[in-house]
Amino acid sequence: MTLSPSVSKPPRRDGDGKRPARRNEGPFAGMNRTRPGERVEAERRRSEAKAATKTTGPVKPYHHRMGKASDERKKTKRFPGDMKALKMQQALTKVSYGQRNAVKSRISDIEAFQQFPLLPVIQESIPKEALRGLLDITPTPIQRLGIPALLGMPGDRRRQTLTSDMRQFLLAAETGSGKTLAYLLPVIDAIKRAEIAEQEEETKNEVKKEEKTSKNIFELESPPLADEAHSSAGRPRAVILLPTSELVDQVGRIFKSFAHTVKLRVSPISASYSATIIRNRLFGPGGVDVVISTPHLLSSIAESDPNILSRVSHLVVDEADSLLDRSFSPITSAIIDRATPSLKQLILCSATIPRSLDSFLQKRFPDIVRLTTPNLHAIPRRVQLSVVDVDKEPYRGNRDLACADTLWSIGKGSSGMADETHEIKRVIVFVNEREKAVDLAKYLVTKGVDAAPLNRDTTEQRRGDILAFFTSSDASSHLAEDLQIRPARSETSGRDSSRVLQNTKVIVMTDIGARGIDTVNVRNVILYDVPHTTVDVIHRLGRTGRMGRRGKGVVLVGKDDRRDVVREIREGMYRGQALI
Repeated sequence: MTLSPSVSKPPRRDGDGKRPARRNEGPFAGMNRTRPGERVEAERRRSEAKAATKTTGPVKPYHHRMGKASDERKKTKRFPGDMKALKMQQALTKVSYGQRNAVKSRISDIEAFQQFPLLPVIQESIPKEALRGLLDITPTPIQRLGIPALLGMPGDRRRQTLTSDMRQFLLAAETGSGKTLAYLLPVIDAIKRAEIAEQEEETKNEVKKEEKTSKNIFELESPPLADEAHSSAGRPRAVILLPTSELVDQVGRIFKSFAHTVKLRVSPISASYSATIIRNRLFGPGGVDVVISTPHLLSSIAESDPNILSRVSHLVVDEADSLLDRSFSPITSAIIDRATPSLKQLILCSATIPRSLDSFLQKRFPDIVRLTTPNLHAIPRRVQLSVVDVDKEPYRGNRDLACADTLWSIGKGSSGMADETHEIKRVIVFVNEREKAVDLAKYLVTKGVDAAPLNRDTTEQRRGDILAFFTSSDASSHLAEDLQIRPARSETSGRDSSRVLQNTKVIVMTDIGARGIDTVNVRNVILYDVPHTTVDVIHRLGRTGRMGRRGKGVVLVGKDDRRDVVREIREGMYRGQALI
């Protein structure tokens, strides 16, 4: 082997001391290059110009077209819809598990309602009225956490030291955990103690007046007017704000359960009542202690009569994640501002703490005391979640058929022989769009399922009829037939009584409408659409498994849905973790 004579010589250089340009000739001339040569660039330009002649418009740069194509692939493969997975993860405010464990240890010492310094008449009314029929009468975690703070017990570490007299609280707990009773008992206790203090003050004034009269026996006092109104007429001590008329009636029933024993004057008002009823309840001669209303109705009344909020000492904003969002926040904030001069306690209640609510509270109420339970943002452990693949046989992408088949599977146990003694099963089907609720209900009716839609467009009378039948124990007739939703049967329709799902009642609705329904007896929930955020997941699955009962949720998943998000939800529910 003979080496070239130029091996030991240094490389050739031009006049400037640089190496000469490498030749592009030969099959191996392009090796060890980091950039394409002129020949490659010329070939690429010729191919682009040739492709441009087949299309209209100018040719876009190469790097721009490649970036656009890669972005489109990412959107179609990783983020279908409008990045639902990102919304799922960013919707809720995180609560550290160290804080959750600290709350567990703090509330472990409270085991009975008798440990709360409530008035004796209220203590006696809890088992007789509020928790009638329950064998195990013990406070729930949110009640153990919220009642001592709202009562201002000496041992409570979260007592506020504010410059103003108004104390601010946020009660956040999972759905069906007893938040209503957590703020109801302290509010009633405060009202009754204020009445006792006023009666003692009136007694002292009467004594002073009698002493003054005995000294001036010739001084006459004018008699009271016959039509003189009560001092509390149209001036309640407490106001409860709720987003829907159904919730107004539901919370009103709980407050009125104490009215007989505690002697409380409660007035639930909403758009479902006539103007005459609302006027009589607010401005009746007997006065009013508690007003339960929606923000829009109360705001319109306050515009004409500002004195209605002049004596309010306790203001409760229930379902605060809804009443303090972009749609309700201006009206709710205006009511809070009107009542602030006389307020002693502002109580916000919610089943979730979205990031939007968290930022609102940091700006508007930075000193608010946050009382969160250890299981906040978690689905109850006794609720199971099943997944139905819509793309598999026999559905082949037909989501409506999958929903109908799931309802028949749920109702088979109670509709076998069409015996009225069987248990009535109540099922709620959740959809994302209110228009879909009507279409789906009509389809389920054709499949022999008694289904009725509830959405924003449903009239108050129809809504009341549907909810009354859904919550009743009467199974003698069909829900849709009673409300004239089911088409009349005929011999040509091909349907007979054997193909009707017996003893099963179904309502198709969005998640907002379900917050006003008494869902204690609802054991099954179907998620027709995969929810957009974890807030919707918690509210929809929270309609079942309430008060420690068992429940089951079924989610329909198709090719355009995020299966990984559903899998994360199931795993979090199995481990009992929060969905954050």
